[in-house]
Amino acid sequence: QVQLVESGGGLVQLGRSLTLSCAASGIIFSIYDMGWYRQAPGKLRELVAVITFGGSTNYADSVKGRFTISRDNAKNTVYLQINSLKPEDTAVYYCNSRFRANDYWGQGTQVTVSS
Repeated sequence: QVQLVESGGGLVQLGRSLTLSCAASGIIFSIYDMGWYRQAPGKLRELVAVITFGGSTNYADSVKGRFTISRDNAKNTVYLQINSLKPEDTAVYYCNSRFRANDYWGQGTQVTVSS
């Protein structure tokens, strides 16, 4: 049974930093591309960042320079560090794992930026 469990969300003040974690089980983590998506109220889910099985990264233009995605294959965990939080970062953040036709999602973790 595949599980992706996000953690680290919460209520955070404007300008502060936050690190989200996603722990995976039931997959051979090291061969999966891992990604973070987010969905703000009333908006479509959007890709935030992705890290390939080989460690290459890619970011949405809106978060470049503030977000950092990383992975620890020994811990089957992918991280998303968010710096200088803005109100528009308020969203539910979802973890995604993808390998060929295998595509899995976590339940999401809420990030709310307060001023």
